[in-house]
Amino acid sequence: MLIMDLCVAFMALVLVLSPRFGSAGDIVHQDNIAPKRPGCDNNFVLVKVPTWVDGVEDEEYVGVGARFGPTLESKEKHANHTKLVISDPPDGCTKPKNKFSGEFVLAHRGNCSFTTKANIADDAGALAIIIINHQTELFKMVCETNESDVEIGIPTVMLPQDAGANLENLLKNSSMVSLQLYSPRRPPVDVAEVFLWLMAVSTIICASYWSARSAKEAAIELDKLLKDGSDVDMDGFGSNGAVDINVTSAILFVIIASCFLVMLYKLMSFWFIEVLVVLFCIGGTEGLQTCLVSLLSCFRRFRHAGESFIKVPFFGAVSYLTLAVSPLCIAFSVLWAVYRSYSLAWIGQDILGIALIITVIQIVRVPNLKVGTVLLSCAFLYDIFWVFVSKLLFHESVMIVVARGDKSGEDGIPMLLKIPRMFDPWGGFSIIGFGDIILPGLLVAFSLRYDFLAKRNFRAGYFVWAMTAYGLGLLVTYIALNMMDGHGQPALLYIVPFTLGTFLTLGKKRGELKTLWSKGAPEGGPCTHIQLQPSL
Repeated sequence: MLIMDLCVAFMALVLVLSPRFGSAGDIVHQDNIAPKRPGCDNNFVLVKVPTWVDGVEDEEYVGVGARFGPTLESKEKHANHTKLVISDPPDGCTKPKNKFSGEFVLAHRGNCSFTTKANIADDAGALAIIIINHQTELFKMVCETNESDVEIGIPTVMLPQDAGANLENLLKNSSMVSLQLYSPRRPPVDVAEVFLWLMAVSTIICASYWSARSAKEAAIELDKLLKDGSDVDMDGFGSNGAVDINVTSAILFVIIASCFLVMLYKLMSFWFIEVLVVLFCIGGTEGLQTCLVSLLSCFRRFRHAGESFIKVPFFGAVSYLTLAVSPLCIAFSVLWAVYRSYSLAWIGQDILGIALIITVIQIVRVPNLKVGTVLLSCAFLYDIFWVFVSKLLFHESVMIVVARGDKSGEDGIPMLLKIPRMFDPWGGFSIIGFGDIILPGLLVAFSLRYDFLAKRNFRAGYFVWAMTAYGLGLLVTYIALNMMDGHGQPALLYIVPFTLGTFLTLGKKRGELKTLWSKGAPEGGPCTHIQLQPSL
């Protein structure tokens, strides 16, 4: 199974740097191309447009507010039910034939400016103007460059073409249509973010303990063999299927991940999402199988099945317990792939994702602090570049586009942990990329392995400090996310300085930085006998 483990580790590590941390579905948007100025200083916010047809509640649409005009109510109870009428002329670019008596006006986009439409509707007595876009997408309505002081007294909202056409058809069929306009604000903190934080922290703790326990058992077993005078093959002993990465592979990994990210950005489509789903299912199945076999092997009832092996073509020696668990894991992954568009499919995605993350942290290891510093530093720069700097080259954040799947027509790539926002009127998901857990998790797992082999208690060790630093870094990421109006943030921008800075500072203060940096094992500890060659 080592070949399969290495394939899963490599595939997961290539994919972990693709999506990033964020909150899916921003409701507030900034625009550097159309800067704010007096009279045109509103944020671009999404607007809820519930409708009533002949007094019966009908569909609810989503529009976008304009840069100009008064801001909309944020609470539904304060938004008035108002009758909707069609503009005459339809584009609303000239003075209407009849005055309005406190109604909402529905107009086509036409050829005049948005501010011209709004001023005409305002002068004619309308309470708001609803503009139908000529495309299914929404368009940011701004002031013209030659307009200096803009004073518009009514809100302006744009609806996509299909929604506007539905309302127009109802009105032409003599139906009475009324609607509300309001833009609810997202709560500063959603319960989903708390659960996502707990999920990420718990995953790293579980993976770290598993990795440290495996390293300690291997070291103790090797110590016994050496004391007995047995011949030991040092190149192959003690790895327990784990792969140590080196500095070169850490740098190469980020370069490959950058190429893969650009490929995701350029090829993002329905068929490419399907390919990623298949890859995710393969990795998730292997991860779930590995976790379940290890967990069940702790019970006496399953221990014999876990220690009895049979040869399987291509896979080599496979335990009977693995053979029994594998079909269940495969079935679980297939069911998730088939029903992943359902509302509760995020649960299956998170289960597969957590199992894959734990398995990767168990298989791929940082042998010393030098490698960990290089890996996290490269990932730190990678995160900043592809979230912020890439906007200068591609006119949009490549990382955010890929994470949301904006070009795929799907819910985005599956290499994410996500939880639906529970008290958010706009819905959506709070998400975190695998890389924001795995990469710092490799360093945290290294700290616990060091503590185990050095026989350190929590206070004298490094694990508690590294784990606390990760939790604080992730917490700061949430704060930054909410301060930036829900825009996606590069989590490693905050997590890396916390975790790596804490580790380096503590090692320097204790006088162990040299040992941590080069050897990665305590002096005189059982691990000093093991010299695993980096192989990734």
